[in-house]
Amino acid sequence: MNRKEIYVCGIGPGAEEQMTTEVRNILKECDVIIGYSVYLDLLPEEVKDKELISTPMKKEEERCRIAFEEALKGKKVAFVCSGDSGIYGMASLMYELSDEYPETDIRIIPGITAASSGAAVLGAPINHDFCVISLSDLLTPWEVIEKRLRAAAQGDFAIVIYNPSSHKRKDHLNKACTILLEYLKPDTACGYVRNIGREGCMCETCTLTELKDKEVDMFTTVFVGNSTSKIFGNKLVTPRGYKLNAE
Repeated sequence: MNRKEIYVCGIGPGAEEQMTTEVRNILKECDVIIGYSVYLDLLPEEVKDKELISTPMKKEEERCRIAFEEALKGKKVAFVCSGDSGIYGMASLMYELSDEYPETDIRIIPGITAASSGAAVLGAPINHDFCVISLSDLLTPWEVIEKRLRAAAQGDFAIVIYNPSSHKRKDHLNKACTILLEYLKPDTACGYVRNIGREGCMCETCTLTELKDKEVDMFTTVFVGNSTSKIFGNKLVTPRGYKLNAE
């Protein structure tokens, strides 16, 4: 049997230079590129003459099935996600559907996720143990998100928060900070980065109390430090724990 392959690619935060060489080579060699329209807009100009297929938000299953169907036509398919396709991306859904398409193999191609690309802009906020939590309750009940926030705070993890706000859930970051303040000090070092790797990228450091009232959007990644995190100038740093020699 002639096996078909789909390359599920993480294209990083948006800037072409933050897209891996492996992903760029696959995009150049493929016949069709499938993805959410916002992500297709971020593709390098050199591949925008390819056949591009998009679906709107909330049509993720349809997008995955299109990828399988295009592969079965004999096309080399790249399915693109922002950041890393295996971190809040389409990799898991592709595998969940794969039993229906036994002639097709899936290859996951990693990309730079917002936790690492945002951390690089902000300083070194996740240089020790950390966890990533999304505040989107479209697929995860808010009660579960609350449980995870409490566990992360009690475990003294540095925390990366994805999807902190949207038009329908503008108060989610405020609610999350209120929960974290039950366990963390009000002056816990925090920060956030907006439009990582894109035009208009900006970052700011603040305390947890200040973060509670910040207005952010879905293009913002939030970082909450642990008990050892500090702000150095305008950078958020979580020390690894090295013993420094005093001069």
